[in-house]
Amino acid sequence: MSTPARSSLLARLADRFGATASFLCAVHCAVLPLVIALLPSFGLGVLADHRFEHAFIAFASLLALTTLLIGFRRHQRYRAFWFVAPGIALLVAGVVVDFVHTPWLHAALVALGGTLVALAHLTNLRLAHVHVHDAACGH
Repeated sequence: MSTPARSSLLARLADRFGATASFLCAVHCAVLPLVIALLPSFGLGVLADHRFEHAFIAFASLLALTTLLIGFRRHQRYRAFWFVAPGIALLVAGVVVDFVHTPWLHAALVALGGTLVALAHLTNLRLAHVHVHDAACGH
């Protein structure tokens, strides 16, 4: 397999992983307030830890920006960034919200942010999939 094909495969796999992880993050954040009391009984108390959440948001944001930049180099369209920019902003806003006093706002912000980041990955995949090679290609 040539290097461009391998990097394209890695970019698609990273986008798929990122979309799945972002969607799972959104689901996690949406249902966490409802099941937070049950997590320790299943040995999953670490999922309710804010340090885990902060690390996951940082990882998801870095992965999204990296895969979108790689995708942009290929398809030259900004459409995926329309989702990732507000998505990351909502994730960060959700982290700085006072979780103790407004858990519903925290959950809503990070769930919506995670959903937008997942949509950015899916948009990036779609743009890369429908890419047509022509004289304007940068590769």
